[in-house]
Amino acid sequence: MRTLRLATRRSPLALLQARHVQDRLAAIGVEAVLVEMHTSGDVRADAPLRQLGGQGAFAVEVQRAVLSGEADVAVHSAKDLPSTTPEGLALVCVPERRDARDVLVGRSLAGLGPGATVATGSPRRRALLLERRPDVNVVELRGNMARRLATPGRDGVDAVVAAAAALERLGETHRVAELLDPTWFVPQVGQGALALEVRDGDLEATDALASLNDAAAFAALSAERAYLRELGAGCAVPAGAYATWSAGALSLSGLMIAYDGSRSVRDVASGREPEELGRGLARRLRDELGGASLPGWRS
Repeated sequence: MRTLRLATRRSPLALLQARHVQDRLAAIGVEAVLVEMHTSGDVRADAPLRQLGGQGAFAVEVQRAVLSGEADVAVHSAKDLPSTTPEGLALVCVPERRDARDVLVGRSLAGLGPGATVATGSPRRRALLLERRPDVNVVELRGNMARRLATPGRDGVDAVVAAAAALERLGETHRVAELLDPTWFVPQVGQGALALEVRDGDLEATDALASLNDAAAFAALSAERAYLRELGAGCAVPAGAYATWSAGALSLSGLMIAYDGSRSVRDVASGREPEELGRGLARRLRDELGGASLPGWRS
C-alpha cells in the first residue's frame, strides 16, 4: 500500500480532522501524510461566503489537489462541500458522524435580552435565530473557530452560533451555553460529518478508506446532499436537512426558511433509498408546501 497524501485546509480545525483520518489509517497499517492547502474561504476570511461562491470556497483547492495528482484523498468537513461532486472525483468515505447540532456560545437563547447581538456568518442560522427571536440583532461573523470563540463579550456581541462537532474536536465544549434543538434549529447539510474524496477509479485509495466508512453516516449524508442538490441550494441560502436512522429506515428532516425568518416550511420523511428520499422531501417542501414562494427564494 502506497503512502496516502491527504489534502486538507490549513485551519486548526481542518488539520485536527485530517490528523484524525491519518491516525485511523495508521491503526490499520496505512501510512498517510498531510498536504496543507490555502483555500479562498480561508484567505478572504472577512468576506461573506455568498461573495466567495458559498461552500466551494473551502473545498475547491482541496479537490484540485487530488484531481491534479498532488494528493490522493481530499478531507472535508462535509458541510463545506457543494452538493455535486466534481467530475473526476468520487466521495467514497464518511467516518462516524459527530454531533450535528448547532450551539450558542456566550449566552443561551433565553438569556439574550431584547436587542442583544448574536454573530454568525450563516444565512440559515441567521434566519432561524430571527424566526424564534425577531427582537435580537444578528451580525456577520467569519473566521476560524478561535476567532469565533473569542467574540462573545467583545464589540457588543453577546453570543455566537457554532457547530457542536467543532467544539468537540477542539476540546471546547465547556463554552457551550445552549445546544439548539435540531427539530427546529435544523442543522446544515453534512454538519458534524467528514467526507473523503478520491480520484474516480483510484481503487487502492478507495480500498484503504473502506474500513473508515460508517454506512449509516454515509447514507445520511447522501440523503441530505440529494435534498440540497434538488433545491439547487448551498450554504449561501437558508436551508437545512438532517438524516438519522430510525426503525430500520432513514428519517430526514428538511427546512426552507425566509432570509428574515418571517416564514418557514418544514417536514419529515422516511425511506430506505437515500437519494430518492432527499429529492422527494426537497420537492415536497419547495413545490407542495410553498417553499419556492418564501422571501429570498426563487422557484
